[in-house]
Amino acid sequence: MKKAWILALLGLMWGGAAQAGAVRYEVDGQPFEGYYLTAGKKAPLVVLVHDWDGLTEYEVKRAEMLVALGYSVFAVDLFGAGVRPTAVEEKKKLTGALYQDRPRMRKLLAGALAEAGKLGGRLDNAVALGYCFGGAAVLELARSGADLRGIVSVHGGLDTPAGQDYQLTRANLLIQHGSADQAVSLGQFTALIAELESAGIRHEATSYSGAPHAFSVFGSDNYRADADAKSWQRFTEFLGEVTKG
Repeated sequence: MKKAWILALLGLMWGGAAQAGAVRYEVDGQPFEGYYLTAGKKAPLVVLVHDWDGLTEYEVKRAEMLVALGYSVFAVDLFGAGVRPTAVEEKKKLTGALYQDRPRMRKLLAGALAEAGKLGGRLDNAVALGYCFGGAAVLELARSGADLRGIVSVHGGLDTPAGQDYQLTRANLLIQHGSADQAVSLGQFTALIAELESAGIRHEATSYSGAPHAFSVFGSDNYRADADAKSWQRFTEFLGEVTKG
């Protein structure tokens, strides 16, 4: 996994306006390593938040797909430079620490947004996208009142932590969920929809028949090409609807 990640960083070559590269940045003195692709100064920005593996070649591939459509992308690192867990227990430990410290999660997300802006990303025309753990993280951004045009959670965690709500949410929300997800239940999915409706938050929520948790992860046992294709198509349509040119 690490070798593939390094090769992806070193081997990407882009023509035209697009540029690629790993980006070192700090939050509270701790080093992080994100990944930035730009399709030009005027391109809308997608802030991409990784799953519990950390920022790997999966996020690089999604970033490539987005820049090909004319979007700049900043892939966030929430674990720290060089921290790319492979063991399940380590993944649980890293994500669990952030689930238990929501202010810390918000600070890391805010730091990543600030770095994207420094790199030239258009924070005035941005959408946050998260997969699995990242899907839960972008909903934290939503509840924090982040000034984004859209927030998209793909097979992400959907529970609202105690003491939080969506009253400050400013972005349009798109929630994509697998109906056969054994990690995040349909009950949690419908509860979130009810909460958003009650709060008057603009949202769209879709469940994909037969799709398990992590249905969009290429090459995994849970990958479902039909659900991935449908969710990606709707996501790209959503980007066109909520961003400006």
